[in-house]
Amino acid sequence: MIKRNKVRDLLKSTEFGKEVIVMGWVKTFRNNQFIALNDGSTLSNLQVVVDFENTSGDILKKITTGAAVKAIGTLVESVGKGQTVEVKANTVEILGESDAEKYPLQPKKHSLEFLREKAHLRFRTTTFNAVFKVRHALAFAIHKFFNERGFTYLHTPIITASDAEGAGEMFRVTTLELGNPPRDEQGNINFKEDFFGRSTNLTVSGQLEGELGAMALGEIYTFGPTFRAENSNTTRHLAEFWMIEPEVAFADLEDNMDLAEDMLKYVIKYALDNCAEEIEFLNTRLLDEEKNKAQKDRSELSLIEKLNFCLDNDFERITYTEAIEILKRSKPNQKKQFNYLIDEWGADLQSEHERYLVEKHFKKPVILTNYPAEIKSFYMRQDDNCAEGKQTVSAMDILFPGIGEIVGGSQREERLERLEARMDEIGIPKDELYWYLDTRRFGTAPHAGFGLGFERLVVFVTGMTNIRDVIPFPRYPKNAEF
Repeated sequence: MIKRNKVRDLLKSTEFGKEVIVMGWVKTFRNNQFIALNDGSTLSNLQVVVDFENTSGDILKKITTGAAVKAIGTLVESVGKGQTVEVKANTVEILGESDAEKYPLQPKKHSLEFLREKAHLRFRTTTFNAVFKVRHALAFAIHKFFNERGFTYLHTPIITASDAEGAGEMFRVTTLELGNPPRDEQGNINFKEDFFGRSTNLTVSGQLEGELGAMALGEIYTFGPTFRAENSNTTRHLAEFWMIEPEVAFADLEDNMDLAEDMLKYVIKYALDNCAEEIEFLNTRLLDEEKNKAQKDRSELSLIEKLNFCLDNDFERITYTEAIEILKRSKPNQKKQFNYLIDEWGADLQSEHERYLVEKHFKKPVILTNYPAEIKSFYMRQDDNCAEGKQTVSAMDILFPGIGEIVGGSQREERLERLEARMDEIGIPKDELYWYLDTRRFGTAPHAGFGLGFERLVVFVTGMTNIRDVIPFPRYPKNAEF
C-alpha cells in the first residue's frame, strides 16, 4: 500500500511544515498553478500549489480535469480564500491521464439525467460523493441498531420458488434453452429438466423465510437485494433494490410499531451525527433546486428541518378507518383536488393522501393501522371483532413527509386455520408453502415484522427526488447498463 495522506485528514490538520504525500483526481487546474484535488475521502477539495517554473511543461499539460495525480510537498497555512490549508508541491506525478476533450464531467453543473447516463463516473461529482457517503452511513446504522438489540442477521435466498407477495411480477431464473426449452406431454415447459428441477425466480422479499428464522431465533433481520419485474418508469420504483425486513417472535402490532419508529429515528440521527458535511451540502443543493419551482410546489421544510421533524415528533398512530374519515372531510377531497377522490371505506390510499395526513393534517409522521384485508397480503393477521363487512388486518404503514409510505408491516397470522382459509380464498396453493405453514403447525406463536425499502430511506435522508439517484447502478425497464 502506497503511504499517502488523505485529503480529509489534511484539511483538519494544523501540522504546518510537515512533508505530505497526496493522491487524487483533479477537479480543476487554474493558472498553471492551482490544483483542486479530491481523493473521495471528503466533499471538500485540497488546493495543491504547483511550482510551475520548476515543473516540466509536459507534466503541466497533463494536469487536466479527471486526471489522477500524486503530489509530494509541504502542508502550509493557506493565504487564499476558501481554504485554511494547502500543499505546496515540490513534485507532481501523473498517475493516470484524462483527455480534457473527451472527459464527460467538465467543471460545470450537470443535470442528474445526464449523470445517470454516466453512472460509472458520477461518483466523482460532489453530489454523488455525498449521496453514497450517506447511503453507507445508513446501511451501517441499520446493522448497528439491530446488533445492539440482539437481533440475528439472517441471509435469506435470492433465488426462490415462492412469491411472498402473491403478485406474480417476478424475474425467472433458468438454465433452459430459451428458444427451444424441453416440453412435457401436455406441451408445457418441463422445468424438471431445469437446474433446480422446478420453476424458480429472483426473490421479491425475504419475509417468509425470515419468519422461519424468527420462530426459532426469536429476533432476526434481513438486509439484502430484492427484485420486482414491474414495468414502472417512475421516480419511486426500481427493478432491483434493497430491503430491510425484521421479524420478531412473541410480538404484536404495537411492538412492531415501536420497533419501526425506534429504528427510523436511530438511523436518521446516526446520519445527521456522522454525515453533517454531506447533509449540509445536500440541504443547500435542495434549497437551490426549490428556488426554480413555483411557490405552491416548494417544500415547507428544508432537508435538515424534515429530518429533525421526524426525530422531534412522536409518530401519530391512527387506524385506516379514522384516516378515511379525515380524508373524506378534507378540503382537497371536497374540492376535488385529489387525483384519487376518497368516497368510501376500502379505498387503497395513494401517496397524495398519505402526504396530506403527514404534512397538512397532523404535521408529524403518521402510522396507519388496521387496513382492509382485501387490499393487504394473505399473511397479515385478521383482526377480531371487526364491524360487519369490514374485515381488517393488523397491518401498519409508516408515512413520512415528502415521500408517503416508507415502512409497511404487520402482525403475522399465526393461526393455521385462519391462514389456510385466507390462502384458499385468494388462490395461493398451500402445498407449495408447506414449510411456511409448518411454523403454524409446530409451536406457533404471535409474531410480527415489517419491510423498509432501503432506497426510499436514502431518498428521504438525502433529499434526492429520483430513486435512481441513490443506488449506484439503477435497474429499471429497458436499462441494465454497467
